[in-house]
Amino acid sequence: MTAPPTETSRAAWAALWAMVIGFFMILVDTTIVSVALPTLMHDLEADVSQVIWVNSGYLLAYAVPLLITGRLGDRFGPRRLYLTGLTVFTLSSLWCGLTGDITWLIVARVVQGLGASMLTPQTMAVITRTFPPHRRGQAMSLWGATAGVAMLVGPLAGGLLIDAGGWEWIFFVNVPVGLIGLVLAYLFVPRLPIHSHHFDGVGVALSAVGMFCLVFGIQEGETYDWGTIAGPISVPALIAVGVAVMVAFVLWQRRIRTDPLVPLNLFKDRNFSLGNGAIAFVGVSITVVNFPIMMYAQSVRGLSPTEAGLLLAPMALLQTALAPLAGHLVDRMAPRVLAPMGLFSAAAVLCWFTFALSPTTPIWHIVLAMTLFGVANAFLWSPLSVTATRNLPMTSAGAGSGVYNTTRQVGAVLGSAAIAVVLQSRLVHYLGPSADELSQGGSAAAADLPPEALAGFSSAMADTLLLPAIGVALAGVLALFFVGRPSDSAPSAPVATPRPAPAGK
Repeated sequence: MTAPPTETSRAAWAALWAMVIGFFMILVDTTIVSVALPTLMHDLEADVSQVIWVNSGYLLAYAVPLLITGRLGDRFGPRRLYLTGLTVFTLSSLWCGLTGDITWLIVARVVQGLGASMLTPQTMAVITRTFPPHRRGQAMSLWGATAGVAMLVGPLAGGLLIDAGGWEWIFFVNVPVGLIGLVLAYLFVPRLPIHSHHFDGVGVALSAVGMFCLVFGIQEGETYDWGTIAGPISVPALIAVGVAVMVAFVLWQRRIRTDPLVPLNLFKDRNFSLGNGAIAFVGVSITVVNFPIMMYAQSVRGLSPTEAGLLLAPMALLQTALAPLAGHLVDRMAPRVLAPMGLFSAAAVLCWFTFALSPTTPIWHIVLAMTLFGVANAFLWSPLSVTATRNLPMTSAGAGSGVYNTTRQVGAVLGSAAIAVVLQSRLVHYLGPSADELSQGGSAAAADLPPEALAGFSSAMADTLLLPAIGVALAGVLALFFVGRPSDSAPSAPVATPRPAPAGK
């Protein structure tokens, strides 16, 4: 039988549920905006490159500061950073909905991304600091369930809100949700002890410049055809500068004696290093799976956006339903068993997609594959995050969370860039000169595709899914080398006992 919860565990669970609201809103916001891009082009009279920046600006502002915001959570407290980030995110959501100009919408989305970068690392940091190692799997399972619900809600809610009230409402809906999240976080997220770290100004500058150059170069490489951006600045040069600056950042972190931005001794923990490598491959893979599947569903099978979004429902529902079981097993099974099981299962389902997609594939085959993919996802996220952070010292929980989230987000950016290149190359391979015209149409209706192009378009989408399949398989290989047992406890400072903030403070 499960032991009755202590007052400490009740307070920890209350804090986690309060923070999940903000995390859920960020995940929904990423998927919900993608549904609105065609509407934004029409209503704001924007071209493709401008409207792409509505998402790109957000992702860039989200990914670049994660290392810094994770460390700031250690310095000023995860509660303060979370509340600040959620406030910025909520107010910028209102700004997004009120603006009627594409340029100002992009600016507002950048500010929204900054808010997201402040609150994201704090969730994992609070889990690490308030749950003992043998309970973190259950806590992280709530994280996985939140992601599953967000994947289901985002596309469907986006279509309904746009149809009912216009694109503005995909941003306005964040305001009441954000206010509820702020109240709950104020009441239930504890003031944990802060650690008076020296502020590494040089490290902050180097990481910000290096991450910006890398993320911008990778994310926008396809936009500039991997060539010149402006004057002497080119995409390869920008990426090279980013790599050089990040090397300088690592060397500086090795040299600095007092409170580096990224404590490199964290990577002495084998599971933390392997977990970061695995989550990078997962970021490359999982975040891009939906794109070719949605293109296939709408362009080849003629499904509406809402109908195509419903294909994701079995995946989201199964991932959500099985997340508690995965969290229960994480705390009882060796990490080298559970994580590879989820990762290799996900790779197998994606390989199945590459053989199954054709103009005549029965829809129930796609639904079945998405159902199995949801099962695999349920046993993927929690085992990776718990194993990577299980042995982190309490004084570096925010820094470790920042590194982990940065690795995942940079992987997602790499995946987005890579999937665009692979998709275009496969379209050219199967469709020849007409590929450029078809790809410019985005999610065109099936009626816009000539009958002779349907098979080639399907094959291109199927081949593209090999990229995420390879990525999750590589993550599975890394996870095979995890060490330890689920009962191992961190050889670090004791778990903090969360105390609710005094009333009125």
